[in-house]
Amino acid sequence: MAVAGARPRVPWASRAEESRGRLVAEPEYPSRSTFRRDADRIIHSSAFRRLAHKTQVFVYHEGDHYRTRLTHTLEVVQVARSIARALGLDEDLAETVALAHDLGHPPFAHAGERVLNACMADYGGFDHNAQSLRVVTRLENRYPAFDGLNLVWESHEGIVKHNGPLAVAPAGLLPHAIATHAARQDLWLWSWPSAEAQVAAIADDIAYNVHDMDDGLRAGLFGLDELAGLPLIGAIIAEIRAQWPDIGEPRMIHEIGRRLITVLIEDVVTETGRRTGEAGVGSADDVRRAGRALVGFSPEVAQAEKAIKGFLFPHMYRHPRVARVMEDAGEVVRDLFRRYMADTEALPAEWRATVAGRTEEARARRIADFIAGQTDRYALAEHARLFDSTPELR
Repeated sequence: MAVAGARPRVPWASRAEESRGRLVAEPEYPSRSTFRRDADRIIHSSAFRRLAHKTQVFVYHEGDHYRTRLTHTLEVVQVARSIARALGLDEDLAETVALAHDLGHPPFAHAGERVLNACMADYGGFDHNAQSLRVVTRLENRYPAFDGLNLVWESHEGIVKHNGPLAVAPAGLLPHAIATHAARQDLWLWSWPSAEAQVAAIADDIAYNVHDMDDGLRAGLFGLDELAGLPLIGAIIAEIRAQWPDIGEPRMIHEIGRRLITVLIEDVVTETGRRTGEAGVGSADDVRRAGRALVGFSPEVAQAEKAIKGFLFPHMYRHPRVARVMEDAGEVVRDLFRRYMADTEALPAEWRATVAGRTEEARARRIADFIAGQTDRYALAEHARLFDSTPELR
């Protein structure tokens, strides 16, 4: 039976049987494609499990129903698979990139990343996207034959550049983990990624716009009347109120998100079909060489999506309540980094052994690895162990 919304595989889709392969050769299995195995490896990784206790916007103890980094990732996967299915792409590769896209996020969301990047300024900086590559190529140590997860080329490529080419950056400004890995594996940093990776990237935008809006409404950071002036959302609110005049706010909030996701996905599918037809792509490498993103929103919807982001930035991410908590959370990360750098004896024994005898830069990188892998609650527990006073983050 055909799956609703699915279409035959398009010529420009990635194909597991044509994969450029793994850094360490492994036997293949007839029951699962290489892309499916990569997705499964990520799901079973320690780094993936830890996302359950990492902040999306609200710290874990602020409420049980707010998104975590894990639930956000699962929502990105759902959107990515829906788009990939409708376009005739490889759903497993789109899922793999979506599953991996936030593996490198440190505790406390973007506040933790900004502080860790500042702490690492003299040592090559810190970037969560590059750290995701480091996680899957070096830090997950589960297999006897190799470090990392030994994913296929297409998965590594999607993790590194799902947001676009990187080789346009001035020499020496590539994130440390990516520059280091480039010496082992050529990921075509100059090119656009596969269509599946581009799908994962736009699915991330769709998921966090819609679901951060949902969390912000439920947290009382802003109200429906403030959203009603936004393009797309205003029309959706009017439609719902006309159809269901007595609808309660909780159901209204859910219905707005449900309808908005549908509009955004359908627009991406239509616009991507237009762009790929115009570009005349006939293979996955044609997508890489196209010179621009082929997966995207139409100009009208892109403007509306930009307006939604423009609303969420001051009303949610910079809301005084959120900003206050994130400022304190950033101090926790800064305190931990400085303490570990000044006194490696403060590190747990297994991490202390990994920094012994290393240069200052290498020591800083391993400490960044340790902090980036911490969950919110572990970071707070470490801070309480090492310092007399720890913020409550409320």
